Amino acid sequence: MRAALIALPIAIVAMPSVAIAAPSPQDETAHIQRVLNDPQWADRMTGVMVAMSKAFMNMPVGEVEAAVQGRQPTAADKRRTVQSETGMSEQQLQLKIEESRPQMEAGMRAMAAALPAIMKGFSEAQHEMERATANIPRPDYPKR
Repeated sequence: MRAALIALPIAIVAMPSVAIAAPSPQDETAHIQRVLNDPQWADRMTGVMVAMSKAFMNMPVGEVEAAVQGRQPTAADKRRTVQSETGMSEQQLQLKIEESRPQMEAGMRAMAAALPAIMKGFSEAQHEMERATANIPRPDYPKR
């Protein structure tokens, strides 16, 4: 959000003929809630989880274990991955992810419901931080 506040004046100066209004926090909250409640978002997140899990399952762990133990990795260490250590196949992993889908969707709905309170809390925290730092002496201020 701060990046948008910084980029907005630059965009206005670069294109003076275009008047851009910054979205209000309520608009941003409503947009995020729509995204979190969109069933297609859960499908995309499931796809992301599958791709990330595949990458995680292929991560080598033998060399890391050897380094922690303070020894040189052997050829067997170099072949060890999370998948070889857990014995979980890609099909089992896919099934586990699909089984977790209802919990993921429920979590997204809960996050969407809690978002207004979260945003209000962030706004209040930002206000308090600005108020607390308003009286901090600036290092570039001339000393008397």
